[in-house]
Order: sequence, then structure tokens, then C-alpha cells
Amino acid sequence: MTTDRLELSACTSIMVGKDASMDGATYISRNEDRLVAIHPKKFFVQPAVSGRKETYVSPFNKLTVPLPESGYRYTSTPNADQSEGPNEEDGFNELNVGESATESVYANERVLAFDPFVENGFAEDSLTTLVLPFIKSAKDGVRYLGELIKKYGSAEGNGIQFNDKDSVWYMEIVTGHQWVAVRIPDDCYAVAANQIAIEDIDFNDPDNYMWADGIQEFVEDHNLNPDNGRFDFRHIFGTDTEKDHHYNTPRVWYAQKCWNPSIEQDPESPELPFIRKPEHKLSIEDIQYILKSHYNETKYDPLGNGTDHEKRVYRSISLSRTANSHILQMRDSDKSGAAGVEWINFGVPTFCPHVPFFTNANDTDESYRELTEKMDMKSAYWMYEALAMVVESHYNEFIEQDTDYQKALSEWARRKIEEVDQKALTMSGEKLTAYLTEQNHEIATHYNEETKKFMADLVTQGCELSSLVFKMDPNL
Repeated sequence: MTTDRLELSACTSIMVGKDASMDGATYISRNEDRLVAIHPKKFFVQPAVSGRKETYVSPFNKLTVPLPESGYRYTSTPNADQSEGPNEEDGFNELNVGESATESVYANERVLAFDPFVENGFAEDSLTTLVLPFIKSAKDGVRYLGELIKKYGSAEGNGIQFNDKDSVWYMEIVTGHQWVAVRIPDDCYAVAANQIAIEDIDFNDPDNYMWADGIQEFVEDHNLNPDNGRFDFRHIFGTDTEKDHHYNTPRVWYAQKCWNPSIEQDPESPELPFIRKPEHKLSIEDIQYILKSHYNETKYDPLGNGTDHEKRVYRSISLSRTANSHILQMRDSDKSGAAGVEWINFGVPTFCPHVPFFTNANDTDESYRELTEKMDMKSAYWMYEALAMVVESHYNEFIEQDTDYQKALSEWARRKIEEVDQKALTMSGEKLTAYLTEQNHEIATHYNEETKKFMADLVTQGCELSSLVFKMDPNL
């Protein structure tokens, strides 16, 4: 596995339990960050299948897995270029189980010496395609993937999020076969940023922790535990390097600074807790703010007023090379067939809106399904990439207008979702799915039209900001 491949998905993940959120929903979310600024993505609904007799072969590393005969319908955001695998990344299946895969994580050389990665094992390109259509709950997602890792091994270190209406689980696969998972407490949130995050494992509490068979023996047999009397997964399997202090931990620090402002912490500390109880209940806008953030209102903001060193010392959460930012919101699916909402953000998250789509649907809008190789404003991906470039090119002049544009769309989205929710309560089955599919098209159309109008305004204003301006002295 090459270093370039391992650094392709340097993401940031945020999880919120149902009692920590304002609306009682569970949330999993992530910025999917890649090595290059342009990494085109689509948004699909993959149909349910039955009676299938096929074998999956990864285009990336030739992982070969017989596919189950049947699978649930699910949403996903695959790569436009499938040459390195589908990389479907995130979505909900028709049983209202969500998955976001993956958060790249890195183990230390001590543990990898005794359980190296498997070259043709599970990698990011396959972890949604081979899991999401086949799981019945968040915890079942951990169990199902754990069995696959036991059989086929892992090709790289990855953190995977799962949620359903009741729970959020986070799983870290860190060597060829070793992994653990933790249920995020209902009244808490968690942030992961390319570093092994999970801390103490309670092997007497299988309701809230899961782990690979034999992991305790593996650690004991190879003398890998630096602590006495505890099994701190981060200490045993993780890293604590200069790169971690500048690339990874500051992102966790910033999220906790926003949601636990009374707690003073060092942005380079290797002991930032993975799980915290927020000081106030969290809204969808709070999660969006963190995913869009770049150390706002601190000296570390690359778009701020710090020194050149301060603005470059820490890697921010929102990046120009974010391929997609997503938030998977699962509300009470016992009450409504419209409970699952997947918020999709293409372009640079800082400058572009998260667009809500109901996941009980059988299709997505053409602007999200179709994607040309070169820029075409009919495509949502290219449209938002263009918007981000226009806004950042005149950041000081345009950022306030951009913030207002995003705020107006967020207000519209809340009203739209409530309107759809009320009508959805009167429907079920195929009629409801058809209605929600139609509403998704309306949502995409509204966002597309508002974005194009906003861009036209910015381009018009930008023409007046050119450096190639000359006014004749009236005395000449």
C-alpha cells in the first residue's frame, strides 16, 4: 500500500448521540478529503437486489468477495472515476441504517510488526459497497464488518461510523485483523481526525464495546501494552508524533473548543478525550459549522489575521480538497418513513451549502447523478466547485454575502423538511417513496437555481474588483 494511497482520505468525522442533539436524531458525519482539489463525486440510490450470483472484485487491490444473493436499497456518493473502486463512502440503507466509511487512521510499528496489513484485504474503496446493503442496525454493521475483516483482513487503517435511530457506533480497524468499536453514549459527541481515537475498552460491557477475537491475547503475547491495569486502545495501537500534533489533534481541539468552551485544552495534546458531553444540545447547524470550519476566530485561521506561521501551523477541518462533506441524520423511524435525511455538500464546505435529501427514495436528481469529465454547470459537483473558487478569490468582499446565502438556504431547508414531514405522516409504502423522491428533485432544483443566481451576482461584482482598472485624470 503506497503512502499516497494512505493519505488520499485524510478526513474529519463527527458523531452525535440522540440525547446530545436538539431534535433527538442520531448523527454521523464526515468531510471526505482527498489528495487533490478536484475529485468528482456523484450521489446515487443503489437499488435493492435479490437472486444475485456474483463475485465482487475490487479494481483497486483485487479484494475478491462473493456477494450475498440479496441486498437492501441504499444511497451512496461514489467516485465519478471507478478505476480505483466505487468508494461509495456514505449513505443510508432502506432499513434506516447509516454508514460513513472511512476515516483514515494509522497504527504504530509495534503492532503492525505482528499483524501487518493484508494487501488484497478490505480498503476504503469497498467498505460501503460490501457492508451497507447487508446490515440491519448500527451494531450489526460492526458485527458484519468484523466478520469480514476476520476472514479477509484489512489493507489499511480505517475508522467507520454507523448509526440508526437509537445508536451511534464507531469502529477502528487498525492492523490486518485487529479492531475495536465503541457505542457513542446518547448524551455525548465524538470527533475523529486521522488518528486512532478510541480509548479504554471495557471487555465486560459487550453492549457498549465490541472487539476482534483474540485482541487481548494478541496484545499480551507481544508485550504491547504500555499501561498498567487498563486497555487504552489509543495508547496500545496508536501514534503520538509531530505530524499528529499539527495535522490531527488540533481539529479535535477546535470542535471541543466550540462545544465545550469552558474547558481549556492544548491543541497539540495527545490526550484529548475522544468522547465528550457537550455544554449545550447540538443542532444540524452546529455540525455543519464544524465541518465548514478553519479555526475561525483564532490566530490559526488560514483565512484570518494571524502571522504566516500561525496560519500554516495546523491543518484545518474544511479544505479545498474536500471531495464531499456529508451528514447522516436519522430521526425516529418508528414514527415516519421520512426519518432519514442525508445532507450532501460538494465543493469546499466553507463556501457551499449542505443540501438535504430524504433517503427513502428510489432516485436522485440528474444534477447529482450525471457528471461530465470537464466543468459543466448542469452538474451539482462542478457548480459548487465553481462557487467556492469565486467566493475565495475575493474572500473579504464576498464571504459575508456567502454566509447570508448559506443561511437563507438553511432556513428554507428547515421549512421544507417540516412541510414534507407533515405530509409524509399520511403516506406509506411505494406512495411515500415516490413522494420523497419527487421532493428531493424539488430540493435540488431550488438549491441549484439559488446557487446559480448567487454566482451570477458575484461574477458581476467581481468584474468591478479587477486590478486592471484605470481612471483618466480629469485634468489631462
